[in-house]
Amino acid sequence: MDALVKKYAKPGLWLEKVDLPTVEEGEVLIKIHKTAICGTDVHIYVWNQWAQDTIPVPMTIGHEFVGEIVELGKGVKDLHVGDLVSGEGHIVCGKCRNCLAGRRHLCKDTKGVGVNRTGIFSEYVALPVTNVWLCDKSIPEEVFSIFDPFGNAVHTALSFDLLGEDVLITGAGPIGIMAGAVAKHAGARYVVVTDINDYRLELAKNMGVTRTVNTKKEKLSDVMKELGMKEGFDVGLEMSGNEIALNDMINNMTHGGKLAMLGIQETGTSIDWNKVVFNGLHIKGIYGREMFETWYKMTAMLKSGLDISSVITHRYHYTDFIEGFEAMTSGKSGKVILDWTTKK
Repeated sequence: MDALVKKYAKPGLWLEKVDLPTVEEGEVLIKIHKTAICGTDVHIYVWNQWAQDTIPVPMTIGHEFVGEIVELGKGVKDLHVGDLVSGEGHIVCGKCRNCLAGRRHLCKDTKGVGVNRTGIFSEYVALPVTNVWLCDKSIPEEVFSIFDPFGNAVHTALSFDLLGEDVLITGAGPIGIMAGAVAKHAGARYVVVTDINDYRLELAKNMGVTRTVNTKKEKLSDVMKELGMKEGFDVGLEMSGNEIALNDMINNMTHGGKLAMLGIQETGTSIDWNKVVFNGLHIKGIYGREMFETWYKMTAMLKSGLDISSVITHRYHYTDFIEGFEAMTSGKSGKVILDWTTKK
């Protein structure tokens, strides 16, 4: 079968022929319909320092997908051949304290699909049934292909009560944009998104956030005055991984404000910890999605009117993957989808 493989320890990906996966006990074989390119995949593609330190070579990468079950492994129940499914990209041990307590998103031995083990940029993939999410076919397939990053947005946004609150989101990447839409859907009063990329700020505006701010052109404090805000933001969602953005958030939070951090900061990032202490700020780190409560919330919100489809901006056949990665690295894209349903 065809697969996109990190074949060599250098920039790029290679379209290769690989063996069809064998379905083990407790697994299902999935025919891939659509995949989405993640920021993690871009890191692997450009071969940055994190990728060099993390990714085994050669390996098929990718972890965002939707597809159809074509074979059931021994012992699999409640799923059927023909089911439309997506899947959780974190495979957990099932044995640690958090796993046994039902907090699988906090497993200390999590393995990432397409990071620590074979990924899903291929025509078929075998996954443990415990990682499979049965899709509601009333929701468009390509939306399910971005359920993994949508789940990051939902997990981050719903970490704190949002009803009537003023929310600041730093970073207008696809996850930050979707988090803005979730916050509005969940009843936030004002949702403000900051970035320095006008293309992505426009995407955020089209998703219905209250205000976008290019911090190279405007001051956040001026926007707060414009909105009539007197005490700062109640909830902050840090999606940028940028030290300046993080400090800007801390400086504009209300006393007792709550911060959820998904963005991965550079080593050596510094903040004024005295502001955290004296202003009574709460900081929560976010990794992945709650399995599978976040997935349930995603489906429920989409079926109750939330629309994230406009965050998908580019679509390519999987053999045109280079164009897809170029779109991602250009800074002028939202989510990029690769189609695997036809040969070219």
